[in-house]
Amino acid sequence: MKLARFLATTAAVALLASAVQAANIKIGASLPITGGLSVSGEKHKRGYELCTKLINESGGILGRQVELVVSDNRSDPATAINQYERFINVDKVDAVYGTFSSRLTFPVASILSKYNMVHPVPSGGALRIYEQGYKNLFYFQVSAAEYTGKDVIAVMKDIVASGQAPKTVAVVSADDFFANAISAGLLGQKVKDPATDKEIADLAPGYLADAGIEVVMQEKWPEEGFNDWLNLANSIKRSGAEMIVGLTASAEEAVQLTRALKTVGAAPKLVYLSQGAQNEFIEGVGKEAADGVLIHTTWHKDVPFEGTLAGKPFNNADFVKAFETAYGVEPDEDSAIPFAVCQGIEQAITGANSTDNAKMGEWLHARTKDDPVRTVLGRFTWDDRGLAKDKEHIMTQWQDGQLKFVYPKGEFEGVVPFSYPKAGF
Repeated sequence: MKLARFLATTAAVALLASAVQAANIKIGASLPITGGLSVSGEKHKRGYELCTKLINESGGILGRQVELVVSDNRSDPATAINQYERFINVDKVDAVYGTFSSRLTFPVASILSKYNMVHPVPSGGALRIYEQGYKNLFYFQVSAAEYTGKDVIAVMKDIVASGQAPKTVAVVSADDFFANAISAGLLGQKVKDPATDKEIADLAPGYLADAGIEVVMQEKWPEEGFNDWLNLANSIKRSGAEMIVGLTASAEEAVQLTRALKTVGAAPKLVYLSQGAQNEFIEGVGKEAADGVLIHTTWHKDVPFEGTLAGKPFNNADFVKAFETAYGVEPDEDSAIPFAVCQGIEQAITGANSTDNAKMGEWLHARTKDDPVRTVLGRFTWDDRGLAKDKEHIMTQWQDGQLKFVYPKGEFEGVVPFSYPKAGF
């Protein structure tokens, strides 16, 4: 009799555990934990994990705990596609978080659209992603990468007006979705859909030409396996360019390019990099080489963005404190952006009172300037393509070993003057 009671109790506990597990909200994320994009991929994972932990500690979403399912796509597009297919068809996730980089996001967007899933994008700024007509894309950064140059030149407004701006520029870049997109805007190129060759946008004459800066060198390096950094740096130095634009696909490439420029003794007046706001950059190149380097970003630890989490106020300072407590280091944008994605999906599920992706998408599309999604990256509303409305980049600059923000002026406390010219490497 005792054995029968024991077995019955054990069975009941097992059934209860199974019911609790089934009640969890499952959210899948395919990330480049290994491979060429691994540094940013691991940081995205931390952002998603911390947000999930804090939500669960506050009671979950709609009274249900969140189960985060993360898979390593090894920085490979085909693997990322297969993993999102598995999340939907095998793991039966309720929602998904996006992956890192335009290179992975572009093919993944097609799959998630096929299954009518809300696709919150943390890192994938190429305009072509948003010109495919997908209905439930939501980019959790500023506008498309092609328009980044607008804010780069805005930082230089005063020196352009005074006639002290660089007269010549070398534009070097990875042959990568994201890098090519920023380059297209700076150089004034046409943007085409690679599948149909249809023109998406004509960006002529380009932000550099508008500022009266002549391009004296333009070069791309292969998307993977490039290591000829010293020769590239020597070519830049020989060009005599007063400004260097380095459009790297990762923070690791930004480190390699900067180290090479230092080795050859390049001495430009201004360096702008598309990556380098990460802690690994200053650690990899040192304070002297980093000093004066300009980098666009979506986030900075000192910006007083106001958000919510689990229905309660949760601002940027709260995020920084929670991250430091969890991981023992300061966060950077590669963790802040996915944290904001998690905030957005939590608000969408709560606002729709459902994990039905159609209802979540409707709720997100219905956001207005007065009733936005509120995150550690600020407020978000989106246009029909999925691009954020009314947002500017935070332009940052390494100054004396610290990443300071220098633009936009007058919007936040703590904006410091733009340092120019660069002291050298």
